[in-house]
Amino acid sequence: MKIAYTCWTWMRLGPNATQQEAVEMFEQSVKEVSHLGYDCVENFAFIADYFPDPQVCRDICDKYNLPLVNVYGHFTGDPDTDIPKAKKQLDFLHAVGGKWFNCQHGGFKEAPYDRPLNKEAVLNIARISEQVGAYAKGLGIMLCFHPHAGTLVFTQEQIDFFMQNTTPDYVSMCIDTAHTTIADICPSELARTYRDRIGFIHLKDVDPAYRHAADAREKMGFFHSLGLGTVDFRGFVNTLRQGGYDGVLCVELDRPEICNFRSAQISRDYIRNTLGL
Repeated sequence: MKIAYTCWTWMRLGPNATQQEAVEMFEQSVKEVSHLGYDCVENFAFIADYFPDPQVCRDICDKYNLPLVNVYGHFTGDPDTDIPKAKKQLDFLHAVGGKWFNCQHGGFKEAPYDRPLNKEAVLNIARISEQVGAYAKGLGIMLCFHPHAGTLVFTQEQIDFFMQNTTPDYVSMCIDTAHTTIADICPSELARTYRDRIGFIHLKDVDPAYRHAADAREKMGFFHSLGLGTVDFRGFVNTLRQGGYDGVLCVELDRPEICNFRSAQISRDYIRNTLGL
């Protein structure tokens, strides 16, 4: 398995950020992650806007021998906006040599953040995912849908409904150990259920105190670097192996404990020393 880190947390871009600032932040992230011994990186799909020439991005990755293998997009639910935007992002990803496109519903903008299954809304996201996934497949890219707290697809019921209404040809799944955990789903059980549709993996740990949080948005504040919570990563990785998964394990952390470098270092050390990877 390849070990990746998602680098969007280095790129805290304000509304007036310049292309040069974004490029410098991206290079800093790749430089630091490469130094720590990761194999590849992921980033949010918005970086395509800052690299009108994808070769500039590819040259940075080549400089540090750290390929960008995945970009992560968000769907609003408006197909007229989402599909053309995703195709542009996929064209960028193809140009830099990436092979996976993570995506999710963009999330609820106001409370309540925990909502029951909305079949019509999930079917709409499923249709968008299918169309984008078909385009991605034509480029040799796998679309991986990411269940996420505070969105239309989060709970077991919502995940099952979404997966039942998408096809394996165009839509795979990205399992995130933290979002799965705070949905009260065992990551290993989800991996066993959808073993044939797993395309990508996000690893992050969770403090069990999340159970006292008021809602999904609050629960996300309990995510941590690997080894600082109670997720059973050894069991999860063994389950993936038993299911035949040999792809990317990508560490992600929305809110670094101290700084991006230190959080990435903690997780890389854990993966090396505890998981033997």
